[in-house]
Amino acid sequence: MRTDRLPGVVLTDHFLDVPLDHAVPDGERLTVYGREAVAPGREHEELPWLVFLQGGPGYAAPRPPGRTSWLVSALDHYRVLLLDQRGTGRSTPANRQTLPLRGGPREQADYLAHFRADAIVRDAELFRRELAGPDERWSVLGQSFGGFCATTYLSYAPEGLREVMITGGLPGLRATAEDVYRAAYPRVARKNAAHYARYPQDIERVRRIAAHLRERPARLPGGGRLTAEAFQGLGRMLGTGTGSYVLHYLIEDAWVTGPAGPELAESFLQTVQSHLSFTAAPLFTVLHEAIYAQRSVQPGSTGWAAERVRAEFPGFDVGTALDGGRPVHFTGESVHPWLFDTDPSLRPLKETAQALAERADWPDLYDADRLAANEVPAAAAVYADDMYVDTAHSLETAREIRGLRTWVTNEWEHDGLHAGGGVVLDRLIRMVRGEV
Repeated sequence: MRTDRLPGVVLTDHFLDVPLDHAVPDGERLTVYGREAVAPGREHEELPWLVFLQGGPGYAAPRPPGRTSWLVSALDHYRVLLLDQRGTGRSTPANRQTLPLRGGPREQADYLAHFRADAIVRDAELFRRELAGPDERWSVLGQSFGGFCATTYLSYAPEGLREVMITGGLPGLRATAEDVYRAAYPRVARKNAAHYARYPQDIERVRRIAAHLRERPARLPGGGRLTAEAFQGLGRMLGTGTGSYVLHYLIEDAWVTGPAGPELAESFLQTVQSHLSFTAAPLFTVLHEAIYAQRSVQPGSTGWAAERVRAEFPGFDVGTALDGGRPVHFTGESVHPWLFDTDPSLRPLKETAQALAERADWPDLYDADRLAANEVPAAAAVYADDMYVDTAHSLETAREIRGLRTWVTNEWEHDGLHAGGGVVLDRLIRMVRGEV
């Protein structure tokens, strides 16, 4: 094990071999990585464990530069495990470079079907037994998709849990992928309206960029293709505390004048690429709709739900907006089949993504009966009008988890856990302990 000492935190590497399919424990195995974080001077104390489940799917756990963000509060109370969920970070990778080892698109899809919340929870349980001991419970902090995983944890392995804290991540227990996006598009429209109210000058700026891309898609520095629809994907930023400002500053610097006249600036295209590329998190795209799939809720496939539901909201159609003289709406956290044509890191996974979109009969991720009988102390921060997770779905789920306490706030956006330093986590800790 390697240990590093950074300002205010001591970090130690942990690797664990786990079954690819937990139903076949003697079958193929892969490696899952976790980074332990503890306050200096407390390395040898008997501290309770807290495992952090990252948002996503498909993103690695944070790489702390020191005792920053929510670790400021966490390290006062816990020994923390930052878990790289299977397929991400230093765990056995799953991307365009490694997945061809599985075979063709169908074989790759079969492999990735084992990368959802149920498998992540089973991996965490093996880590708990290894690090804390088989009889020791630990605490869970789940951010966004990590909160979905925490809800799965409460459903299928509550015996391993001491307490659960969720931020911006209470899923709809019975929401189909269509339900999720049918609720999402109006929320995203409200975020667009708020952005344009703050920066009315951006209405014409965005229309100009979209009209240009509609006629002449741009080539991004990394080889990607920036279409008008891909440009709309920058709206993913609008769900964070500073996203609207970042988007505005990006848009205002979009153009330069060269020998042939106005053209999109290379600096603009470079920054756009950094926001739109999924090179670092390809699993986000191929598994994104699968995280909502459950056979008891929707026996069939997800079938590119976000793309199908988008047709019900013509305000998000670039051509309709431009032809009608209306503002062009940015989209939110949704995945569309054309992404696998515009992003070069995703092109090799196009058929794999299609196979997952067509896959049916996904196992259930939540057990409503078990959640109704929950005995694990639990608390959730629910962000009012969260762009990424529907507030109504979250509150409905909160009512179905026995004993779960909610803190509904509009002080923070979806990134409140990180943006708020230790404030959000500190309140959740006091909630699960009954101190507030």
